[in-house]
Amino acid sequence: MKSSTSHKSFSILLSLLVLVSTLSLTIEKHFCGGVLVDIAIFTEVEKCSDDVTGTTENNIAKKSCCKDEVDVFKGLDKVTTNSFEDLDDIQKQILLAYSFSYINLFEGLPNLIIPHKNYKPPILFKDIQVLDETYLI
Repeated sequence: MKSSTSHKSFSILLSLLVLVSTLSLTIEKHFCGGVLVDIAIFTEVEKCSDDVTGTTENNIAKKSCCKDEVDVFKGLDKVTTNSFEDLDDIQKQILLAYSFSYINLFEGLPNLIIPHKNYKPPILFKDIQVLDETYLI
């Protein structure tokens, strides 16, 4: 029972590992004056009011003190599986030897023969220990 629970949890762990490794993720960060204002993973970053660049009275472009950073984590595009024919000869031999030893590791135990399994003791009419007054202490 314990091995089936650990087998299920190990399978779930491996499936989550495949899911996370194929997931692409984009993290956007918005800084104003060197201070982190907002982080967004699945949505747009909220911009602060100082982020709007415009012209002043003298038509001089005002520089913004805000900046955006975008971190992109690319996952695997496709998960491929190799066939047995793509392996080298040494890899094939190691794989076959490992699988053979792993299968033989779990050989079943022989059936135990219990000789007195169906034995029914005789019916006692008198309790001999009480009659003889022999008690085991």
